[in-house]
Amino acid sequence: MDNPLLEAYAVVVTQDIAWGEMDAMGHVNNAVYFRYFETARLVYIERLNNFGLVAADGIGPILAKIDCRFRLPLTYPDTISIGVRVTEIAEDRFKMQHRIVSHTHQKIAAEGVGTVVCFDYHTNRKVPFPAAVREQIDAVDAPAAFQY
Repeated sequence: MDNPLLEAYAVVVTQDIAWGEMDAMGHVNNAVYFRYFETARLVYIERLNNFGLVAADGIGPILAKIDCRFRLPLTYPDTISIGVRVTEIAEDRFKMQHRIVSHTHQKIAAEGVGTVVCFDYHTNRKVPFPAAVREQIDAVDAPAAFQY
């Protein structure tokens, strides 16, 4: 879906809303929005070829913090596109902006910011990102966006 609301996002994942994601109030449960963010975030992280989900040396990403601003209740049936991009990089962390857009309403349903930390799973401590990861983030967030 080419949508101006997502044109600045490096990775965009499109999926249908499932009936089972709705709650007793008749809209998608608020916890599910975080799962949508996670789906797009993992696609982005998979693009960081040398980083992977957890490298052989035990170094990998871990979500340290995430928030969500709910702007539009989603309901079944609908299709959504979830955009994600890195907006800030530090020595041992980066911030990712997430955006969910409803195809039915052509509006932003939710936005959030997550902090992903580079983590050594053997020592249970944060560590600096390898230089290659920073280069790959620059490559993924280049003007050509990935659509799924």
